[in-house]
Amino acid sequence: MKNITVDKSGGLNAQEIEESGIANLPTRYGRFKIKAYKDGNQEHLAIMSQDFETIDAPIVRIHSECLTGDALGSLKCDCNNQLNLALELIAKEGGLVIYHRQEGRNIGLVNKVNAYALQDEGYNTVEANLKLGFKADERDYGAVGYILNDLNVEQMRLVTNNPRKITYVESLGIEIIQRIPAITEVQVYNERYLNVKKNELGHLL
Repeated sequence: MKNITVDKSGGLNAQEIEESGIANLPTRYGRFKIKAYKDGNQEHLAIMSQDFETIDAPIVRIHSECLTGDALGSLKCDCNNQLNLALELIAKEGGLVIYHRQEGRNIGLVNKVNAYALQDEGYNTVEANLKLGFKADERDYGAVGYILNDLNVEQMRLVTNNPRKITYVESLGIEIIQRIPAITEVQVYNERYLNVKKNELGHLL
């Protein structure tokens, strides 16, 4: 157990992070190493290529948990496609995926499904969150900062479309030497979702 201080939402908060050891994880993408981190009630995962520690500027994806997309293959979003893209990239070129477990932009699974129900009534993803009493995006990245520091990441090639993630990584003093777009398939079920990401959340699509 490590007692640490991490930066959350512009302030400093004392947090306790519990770490696992490092284990091997063979997958359909290739052989990875994994390490888990427990931050309060949330548990996050670092998925590393076998050669991760030898790479000066690894490919890094900060992937926000999406159970419906990642596990069930939902077509309402692009999450599963982005995760597959990132795992394929790090298997091929080396790097790290941080699986950041803040479901539904950190509103939780029950409220995410409530937001889905509102979307069925015609609300978009941002409007649904606001109607439920949340901000458009409730995520914080304090645990991500801890993981990057723990794994000694000083430079990276960041796989993202989200300018907020770029700003956060740069605030840690980590150099982003390249942004790799996470552009995946657009289809009838996720087209509106992607337009909201672009037009209301500023994603680089």
